Amino acid sequence: EYRRRWDAAFRSYLTRLDARKPVALCGDLNVAHGEIDLRHPRANRRSAGFTAEEREGFGALLDAGFLDSFRHLYPDVPHAYTFWTYLGGARERNVGWRLDYCVISRRLEGALCDSKIRNRVLGSDHCPVALYLAL
Repeated sequence: EYRRRWDAAFRSYLTRLDARKPVALCGDLNVAHGEIDLRHPRANRRSAGFTAEEREGFGALLDAGFLDSFRHLYPDVPHAYTFWTYLGGARERNVGWRLDYCVISRRLEGALCDSKIRNRVLGSDHCPVALYLAL
């Protein structure tokens, strides 16, 4: 219930902000939106970050006028992850989740040049994501 209220309030804030200026939101959103966004979707249906409630909340953000820049450009690229647990050599085996995003206002779609996952950058259980816009 908390996550649902948070998602709705955050979506409302971003929508109001988008009414004044284009929005680029980059960072760890703690949700793998689609099955393609984690290595083992069936085993994680009830895991935090992949519950139906969380996925629906992210979908509602996209429906409110925002784009997942990476999936917009690369809708079918598998194994594109930004988070790996430290356990069991997950990163070396690329058993991960895509939890980090660059979400943009739909009106920035024409300025979108690229969206990258910097999975070779070490130092955390997450890797950086990069957004390229021609403004």
